[in-house]
Amino acid sequence: MGTSQKTRVRTEQGAKRVRAYLGGRLVADTIKPFLVWEIPYYPTYYIPVEDVRAELVKEGAGKHSPSRGDATLYTVKVDGTQAEGAALRYEESPVEELRDLVRLEWDAMDAWFEEDEEVFVHPRDPHKRVDVLPSSRHVRVEIDGVTVAESSNPRLLFETGLPVRYYLPKPHVRWDLLESTDTVTGCPYKGEAVYWAVKVNGTAHKDLAWSYPHPLPESQGVGGLVCFYNEKVDIFVDGVKQERPKTHFS
Repeated sequence: MGTSQKTRVRTEQGAKRVRAYLGGRLVADTIKPFLVWEIPYYPTYYIPVEDVRAELVKEGAGKHSPSRGDATLYTVKVDGTQAEGAALRYEESPVEELRDLVRLEWDAMDAWFEEDEEVFVHPRDPHKRVDVLPSSRHVRVEIDGVTVAESSNPRLLFETGLPVRYYLPKPHVRWDLLESTDTVTGCPYKGEAVYWAVKVNGTAHKDLAWSYPHPLPESQGVGGLVCFYNEKVDIFVDGVKQERPKTHFS
């Protein structure tokens, strides 16, 4: 793993076999993926150009990146299916490792696999860990002075880089205050989440609570439980009010 002080981009050679598909056809298949942290929160896969099976048709110049240099955009074509602007290269990048690599737009592909397991949303960070532990700590969630959930049987989810999350059994939540929304989000470690607004004292707070009805195997312990944003509510643990953490969800 390395970080260039000049270019400020973090890179790392990956160890997993990575495949990408478009229209049911194989676009790329590599055992030497490169992980590039274009943003701090998660990496992006860059694929050795020799491991790209699809045809790449040059479109022209893409956006300039202060860390990666000038990009060239490509259309990805494979067996009659194509995705415009779905690939880019930094062939003269100041980061030498990137010059012979191709970045495929994650959402432009139909499916991604790490080994033989399909991966959703974005690549998994090899330095991120998720632990779900049962607890007997008393957790109370308060919004504008009103208790909306309270339990002595929470599950605590510890995820690298994020504050501890308190997942509570549904019978311990005041459902008269919650209303489901249309919001659905995905997480490569936990799965697909559904959300609720919480209405307190006449004010509706949208998407303040969520749950994973069918979590991925590593997060099965929070299946069907309900969590509230620590950043936006008051949480008391064993009677002690917790400081609201500062994250990109704040």
